[in-house]
Amino acid sequence: MKNYLLLLLIVLFSFQPAPPENNILLLKNVTLIDGNGGTPITATDILIKNGVIAKIGPGQLANGATVINGRGKTVMPALISSHVHIGMIGGDKNNPYTRENILAQLKKYQDYGVTNILVMGSDEPMLFHSGLRDSSVNGLLPGARLYSAGYGFAAVKGPPPMKKIYHPATPAEAISDLDAVAVLHPTVIKMWVDDFGGSAAKMDSNIYKAIITRAHQQHIRVAAHLYYLADAHHLVNNGLDIIAHSIRDQEADAALLQQMKKQGTIYIPTLSLDEYAYIYARRPDWINDPFFKASLEPGTYEMITSSGYQDNLKNSPAYQRNVHAFEIALKNVKKMADAGILVALGTDSGAQPVRAQGFSEHLEMELLVQAGFTPLQAITAATKNAAIALHIQQHFGTIAPGKTADFLLLNANPAQHIRNTRNIAAVYKAGIAVSKGPLQP
Repeated sequence: MKNYLLLLLIVLFSFQPAPPENNILLLKNVTLIDGNGGTPITATDILIKNGVIAKIGPGQLANGATVINGRGKTVMPALISSHVHIGMIGGDKNNPYTRENILAQLKKYQDYGVTNILVMGSDEPMLFHSGLRDSSVNGLLPGARLYSAGYGFAAVKGPPPMKKIYHPATPAEAISDLDAVAVLHPTVIKMWVDDFGGSAAKMDSNIYKAIITRAHQQHIRVAAHLYYLADAHHLVNNGLDIIAHSIRDQEADAALLQQMKKQGTIYIPTLSLDEYAYIYARRPDWINDPFFKASLEPGTYEMITSSGYQDNLKNSPAYQRNVHAFEIALKNVKKMADAGILVALGTDSGAQPVRAQGFSEHLEMELLVQAGFTPLQAITAATKNAAIALHIQQHFGTIAPGKTADFLLLNANPAQHIRNTRNIAAVYKAGIAVSKGPLQP
């Protein structure tokens, strides 16, 4: 057994190269968007030593450094997605939750400039028993670092249909189940509190109260999938930490905004999820963009561009409801930001093939701008704020001395147009160039 564990550790360490001793990288004459939301800094230098940002400012010199002339380039923090799913699409359709498939999806996120993700309640025991989660978080595996909410909680006999999910029938059962998840040290606990368009019963309030109370006793935060304003009120009043989707039935009122601000409740709008629910029927301008197509699993592009699929969307009884939900979501995310509530980027990418992993994170920033954010505010939501949502802001989310050197080198400035985040020259993870973007080998 000891020999097996030793072999496993050797294999894990072989996947992700650590920065070599005295590894020094110097980016010269770049435009810097640091993630804090301020005006970009022009013609500056960034010195990186052993995977950590050492100094920022013009005129940097370093003996033995690899120097990159960044004139005309923009540096911004790598993206962080605080609501995704992995191992639910692609791979073996009968069993997509495999190590191979998960690693491929983490690589895809990385190619799109996403170096940290939070999987929201859809993981399975293999992730923890194999050490995959811990190895990923510690940078020992290629691709985005994977943080996990463990196994989610849903209503008795309610959706979503996942292999490992708890459906407690009583508060006592909920507490027991919560304790079982807590030993995995999840980043958050995830609950589904929704009727899925009236097709299912919601989780009983006594159940989610027990989950929130017990999670807080275990020093774990709780995130909820919800849809309705009324549910948001009840959940926030009972101590919910993270709203993991937009409120989509009506606009948020002043009382909710005030309570969320007071409690420090985080809002993850997942606007792209709501747009995907109807947008393919309208053939969006990005549907033939290679940057989008490269993110899709085999066969998905053919499906979403077929007249049958598009007609079914448009003729669905839910079509107008979905359009309305998206419009309300746009209004609510702007209200949240204007009220001083922390808005963090998340997309629900990977839950279905139409929610493209990697591309969705860039689309989400564009939709935040559509909602009224400036490009710099959208970038902050996707970097600094998302790092706060994952509790990893000490090391990630902004470009500053002492932070891990996860960043994007872009060929154009996204402060001028948010779609410029898609013009990737290189993705750096801990100071190492790990990708040239999804369109380059």
